[in-house]
Parts: sequence; C-alpha cells; structure tokens
Amino acid sequence: MPELPEVETIRRQLAPLVEGRRLVDVEILDERWSRPLAPAELAAALAGRRVEELGRRGKYLLWALEGDVYLAQHLRMTGALLYEPEPEPSHVRMRLLLRDGAGEHRLVVDDPRRFGTGELLLGTDALDDFFAARLGLEPLDEAFTIEHLRRAARGRRAPVKAFLLDQRRVAGVGNIYADEALFRAGVHPLRPAGRLTRGEWERLRTGVIAALRAGIDAQGASIDDFRHLDGARGSFQEEFLIHRRAGEPCPRCGREIVKMVAAGRGTYACEGCQRRPRRRGGTRQKARERVAVG
Repeated sequence: MPELPEVETIRRQLAPLVEGRRLVDVEILDERWSRPLAPAELAAALAGRRVEELGRRGKYLLWALEGDVYLAQHLRMTGALLYEPEPEPSHVRMRLLLRDGAGEHRLVVDDPRRFGTGELLLGTDALDDFFAARLGLEPLDEAFTIEHLRRAARGRRAPVKAFLLDQRRVAGVGNIYADEALFRAGVHPLRPAGRLTRGEWERLRTGVIAALRAGIDAQGASIDDFRHLDGARGSFQEEFLIHRRAGEPCPRCGREIVKMVAAGRGTYACEGCQRRPRRRGGTRQKARERVAVG
C-alpha cells in the first residue's frame, strides 16, 4: 500500500502536470471508486473545474478545485496513477481528461483489486471534518513532538507497532516505515505503546521522520504495486534496513533478523538491537502472547 513517501512522490510528479489545468471530462468506470456517490454524480461535480492545487494529507491525495470543491483520493493497496499510459492498463477504474494551452492530457487510475476511493468534499468545513475524523498529525508536522506522542500513547497497552499504524494517531505511516522507524529507534514492535520512556519516544520520533524522509528521497518503495506516473519503480526497497530482510544479518549487530506478527501485520525486527518485552501475567496471558507473535 502506498504510504506517505509514495503518495508524496506521486504528488510532486503530478502537481506540475495538473495544477492550472481544467478537468474537461471525468469518466468513472467502477462504482466502488466513487461511493457513496454514483459515478455520474461525482463526475458531474468535478468536470469543467480548474485544478487549483494538488496537495496531500497522510496517504490521501487532495485535489483542490475551483469553487471550493475538493476530491480526497486514496490509492489504497493496489492503486496507481498513470499519466498518458500507452497502452492503457487492464484495470482502469477512473479516467481524467485535462486541458491546457498545449492541448489535452489523460490521467488514469489503475487498480486491480478495486480498493481505491475518491471522496467529494464541498467546502472547507467538509474538508476539515473529513480529515479530523480520520487522521492524526503527520510526522513531518512541527507539532509532532515527543510530548504529543507521549500524550497520545498514555495508558495504551497495544503494541507500539499498532500505535504507529493507527492513522488517527500518526498519519501517513504504514507497515514499511513503521518497521524501519522502530529499528532505527531500537524499540521492539511488541512493546506496549504506553510503556515507552521519554528517551524511547525521542528516538522513535527521530526514526519515523528519518525513515519517511529517506523514502521520499528514494521516490518511494516498489515492493508490490507502487509505480511512478510513468510506470517506473521507486528505489527505497533497495535501502531497507530491516523490512523484508528476515534471515539476513542485522546491519548493526549481525544477529539474524526475524519475522513476526504485530498489529496483524508481517513485522521485521532484530531482537539483539530491539529487546523483546518481557511477558507479564499468568500462563494464559503468555499463551495469548505466543499466538500473537506467531
């Protein structure tokens, strides 16, 4: 699934190609993409409007159109935006036709598994309400401080990996960057979020920001479906420190990297550099923990 660095990569590539252009035609080929609106309703609300700005909130691309109209687009697991592809891919769910002084240009959404979405938001109040209900702070926001993280995690017994993946707590971080950040911080993914020390939160904050910035610099990670506008691959997968490196030696201590399940996701850690939390409770609790880590 595209995470913050992948979506930011697409935004940076696409913004110069769409900002200032007019949406001449909008064709939605999959009714699931536009829910709860019917495809014709969403298309009619967008067609004819000028694109004023292409932004990003967490993992969402945010199209700001004239008339205080917004489209919040999420690529989800297998979605890709392709600019004037030849030939067109076989799973096109939405097609945009844009016009400027040089002519018309085509943008398509390719999504084999049909998880991507586009949500119409009318006015800034609807925009603010939409994201307030779904997203916490982004790690690249100045307000993403150690104290903010400690307050958000206070009393939480869930693993810190789950805390990082919760978009209402930390916007934009997914499985790849959570693993990379936790390794950088030396924090085990199964540590209860509410039990991290101030020093651990300081290292984790730094690790999250560093991992995201490295991903942006590498123009994203292409380990599944993520592609650039022209179909090219990102390169961050070549720089992974820990993610998807089970069985390989840790780049710090040489101990074998292990794979486990945390927050329902395949998770990678070095249990030399990231000390596993001690089990608490009785035999039944220990049995539950053994199941949870696979």
